[in-house]
Amino acid sequence: MNQNDFDLRSGFRLGAVAFALLGAGALSASDASIVPKQLAGPPSEFSIHQPAPARDAAIHSTSVLLPVALEPARNGGWQWQGRLALDGDNPRLVVFDGGQQDWSIEVANNGAELGRGSMVRATESGPAEFGIGNALHAGMIYRFEDHVAVDWTLKLQAGLPRYTEGYVLAASDSPWELVSWQAERNQFPGQQIMFHAESEHRDGAIGTVRIERAWMRVTGPDGAVQTLPMRIPTQFSLVAAETVGRISGSFTPAQVGEYLVQVSVEGRTPEGAAFQRSAQHVLSIIDNPISVLDELPAAARAVDDTRISIDPGLVSRARSGLVHAYAEVWGRIGEAAIPVAWIGGMVDAARPELSLDTRWIALAGVEGPFELRNLRISDADHFIPLAQLARRELAIDRLPEAASQLPDEIDEAMRMGPRPEWSVGNRAGARLLLVHGYCSGNVWGNVAGQFGNASIFQDFNQNRSHNQFALQILNFGNQFDSYGIVAHSQGGAAATHLYTFYWSGLDNASGSRLIQSVGTPYQGTALAGNLAALGSVFGVGCGTNSNLTYSGASSWLSGIPSWARSKVNYYTTSFATAWWRWDYCNAVSDLVLSDPEDGTTERAYGQLSGAVNRGHKTGWCHTSGMRDPAQTTDSSRNSTMNVNAAR
Repeated sequence: MNQNDFDLRSGFRLGAVAFALLGAGALSASDASIVPKQLAGPPSEFSIHQPAPARDAAIHSTSVLLPVALEPARNGGWQWQGRLALDGDNPRLVVFDGGQQDWSIEVANNGAELGRGSMVRATESGPAEFGIGNALHAGMIYRFEDHVAVDWTLKLQAGLPRYTEGYVLAASDSPWELVSWQAERNQFPGQQIMFHAESEHRDGAIGTVRIERAWMRVTGPDGAVQTLPMRIPTQFSLVAAETVGRISGSFTPAQVGEYLVQVSVEGRTPEGAAFQRSAQHVLSIIDNPISVLDELPAAARAVDDTRISIDPGLVSRARSGLVHAYAEVWGRIGEAAIPVAWIGGMVDAARPELSLDTRWIALAGVEGPFELRNLRISDADHFIPLAQLARRELAIDRLPEAASQLPDEIDEAMRMGPRPEWSVGNRAGARLLLVHGYCSGNVWGNVAGQFGNASIFQDFNQNRSHNQFALQILNFGNQFDSYGIVAHSQGGAAATHLYTFYWSGLDNASGSRLIQSVGTPYQGTALAGNLAALGSVFGVGCGTNSNLTYSGASSWLSGIPSWARSKVNYYTTSFATAWWRWDYCNAVSDLVLSDPEDGTTERAYGQLSGAVNRGHKTGWCHTSGMRDPAQTTDSSRNSTMNVNAAR
């Protein structure tokens, strides 16, 4: 096939996450600089903190990622042959062979004999890159503009390949999607994990894809792979089984670590075209050190004349670290149960206790008996629920005087707890911190001069959860009295996490905009699973990232209160469009993401409800090396962020 001189060598930058409670390089929970906030809010905010339905965080896939394993051929070389079925126009496929470009490809219509005049020719081909941060997966991309609804046989061949395993990523312009999601986040060894999948038309057309074959390919932390069947759920009748589009499957992890679950289906669209899709899920299986004491009330004691400390009745095997806690406090007026407030925040994993400013009780005008509802303890890095209780009696030995004194307003202490003493004797003054993204290089280095009184946060090419990332920013920022943040990509989520859960220089800053971000996937990105699959074979990248998956981001967002969101100002971008060309930021990620997108973050999933949307701009991509300039180099936007930044 001929290689045309067209721009396909476009990369992107994406973060992934290390998954210990406080992983390598993270600060210890006993560090004196870490002071968690004691969070609270009114009952009107209860809904914000309820995890969204699992299907709302589903992957919507219009592509298929085919695992490839070359085997010895009779001619002395190596080869693999498989089926590729795409039901839309303009098929595109990428061959990932570890960047060696030593695999050749043949394509023929299904049923035809390869090499006998039946070859399908690409209209364009060329090298392309798809990666994490500064570690990129190289491949060859092929376009077939004049084909529709293909059912092909692929054959890959090599002489003495460096890698005998790889992937083929393929997509077309089909409106049909595979929608795949994890039923519950019960991610512990020995617990069954269920996945559901069904078809959906992106424009809402009536009908469904008839699933003819479905399976799960589960790769464990030790690299072992198991293939498990997926079936039509039992609640559907046998008559409906011919047309229903939903299938389900499960597996039970045996060990702690990172798992990759690939859901794959084959079938027929309502129009009769062959259909093939896959969705790649990243899972962190963790140990659960928390258990619930049965039939014991939660106990509260006064710690001063305003606050009470609440022991929810849990047992922990953890010796150190942090977990995230959330609960609703309810009281009574007569016989009626009345909501008081939600409480939560990061708490000691060894002794997970919550705190309540009793002025919330005065504001609600309630009396006892009190109870906790919707108690939820989650790990700090993944927001996986460790313990949950629908309700529990709350026994309070003595209410402070503040419980009967109506406050003039809901102040900072009621929402965040008491502000710690802030030593200013050995610190520099106010600054603006420029924060990079996950597994990223110095994206602000060349434009730092466009920001006044600014310092570049440097934790380059690292693998951090939102929590670990936030603690790194906290550690760096402790040299300043106060600071605001301008962040790129995952840095925006980490800054939001920092402001929400920990006291820092952000709480001393003054100015219009406390946190500003560009290109942050607040609701996750579909790239996380695809990159994890490639990394499992080639070992390139920073590792898996549960915070940047749709489901992981959804769980994290349930912990971010409205007052923290309101301090975030965010921008999104996407590629420039032109009628005469194929438009994209990254040629490979364009096969996975839904337009408009910046090569890493889709506009739809870059939104943060309750924050300030500062607008969407075309002609800018996520990082350098893509078709349009990197979004961090937009001098006009940088000037606006600099002028309005808090410090």
